[in-house]
Amino acid sequence: MAPTLSKTLVMTALLALPLGSAAPVLAQEAKPREAVISVTGDGESSLAPDMAVVNLAVVKQAKTAREALDENNKAMNDVLKALKDGGIAERDLQTSGFSIQPQFNYPQPVDGQQQQPQLIGYQTINSVTVRLRDLSKLGQVIDQSVTLGINQGGDIQFTNDKPEAAFEEARKNAVAEAVKKAKTLSEAAGVKLGRIIEINENEPRPLPQPAYRATMMKEADAAVPVQGGENNYTVSVTVTFAIEQ
Repeated sequence: MAPTLSKTLVMTALLALPLGSAAPVLAQEAKPREAVISVTGDGESSLAPDMAVVNLAVVKQAKTAREALDENNKAMNDVLKALKDGGIAERDLQTSGFSIQPQFNYPQPVDGQQQQPQLIGYQTINSVTVRLRDLSKLGQVIDQSVTLGINQGGDIQFTNDKPEAAFEEARKNAVAEAVKKAKTLSEAAGVKLGRIIEINENEPRPLPQPAYRATMMKEADAAVPVQGGENNYTVSVTVTFAIEQ
């Protein structure tokens, strides 16, 4: 009797379930994907630089670390004083590197035996980054700094204090190029271009500019010729358009 009772209870429970629970749930029909055209547009804008960032360094060698440091300190203090006296603000002067390194002489092997290195002195390097907001003084600053003791440097980067206007123009040019591309593609495909669905902007960046490089020596010419040229700023955008059915 026990098995018959179990079957009866099971059947009763199934009949008590709502009809919706007994029937399988039908999957919703997937929405058709919207037809789109996605293009990338690049925009560029040029702007004359109004600022230069210059790296200058003093390199000194002496028999002792103390002597090398003292000579370096004197030269760098003279350079910094001259820069400040010339109107460059404290905020535009930043020490960018400093080192004291022993200098060795490596003798030739004797009878096939490697000889011990010989300490011959010490070298100190002190470098400063100068942000120059008056480009007309750039050649003069380089010349004066070399006269006062700068003997290594270069990497002059021409930049702009406020490049926002150039970026805005580049953005407009990028979107205009994207729209032009999309129209060309839609016409070639025989479809009608619809509304803009999405616009994404890649991170804006200035194009790399040629840098003035030089090894500063005391024999440098009194007038250092420097040309700023133009800075190019680029923006890339990706625009997605709907295709009208």
